[in-house]
Amino acid sequence: MKMTQAVRTVMRQLGNELLVTANGRISREAFSLKDRSENFYMIGSMGLASSIALGLALNRPERKVVILDGDGNLLMGLGILAQVGALLPKNLIHIVLDNGVYGSTGNQPTISSQVRLENIAKSSGYPVVVKVTERGAFETTLKRCLKTSGPSFMLAKIKPDNMADSLGRVAHGPLEIKKRFMDSIDREERHR
Repeated sequence: MKMTQAVRTVMRQLGNELLVTANGRISREAFSLKDRSENFYMIGSMGLASSIALGLALNRPERKVVILDGDGNLLMGLGILAQVGALLPKNLIHIVLDNGVYGSTGNQPTISSQVRLENIAKSSGYPVVVKVTERGAFETTLKRCLKTSGPSFMLAKIKPDNMADSLGRVAHGPLEIKKRFMDSIDREERHR
């Protein structure tokens, strides 16, 4: 499975779930495939998507919150796994796309081949931890996680590729991303 296939699968499954994407390639893929106000794109803040999503999940327990993370991003702040495991937000789904490289900066290798991220999540207390390597299993697991109580941790092993250069950038600036995202949360609350 390649990055684009994995992100496309996630974007097709989303309804009104809130999505926080890691910076770099993942944000760019999500933006190009399905830009929507419920997407919070990280721009330049490596390793912080999961922290922002955890705060969001704790403050909006009525909404499913999905983190679309990368192995390099997660490795920048492994402590978030322990925080999630201690706080156990039932509405959180943490998806890590592990291609073993820093794809946005030239495919330099990460250390994810030596560090078993799924084992760290399990040891941290995530009640649902799944590692997938094939597209079909990824889609099935995602559907199940969207319907069940979490927090859930999905590690998807994907192939590194060199597509980052052909992707456009997220067209919205940071303030616009924040405003659109907050407006989508407020809109949903008004309709309940």
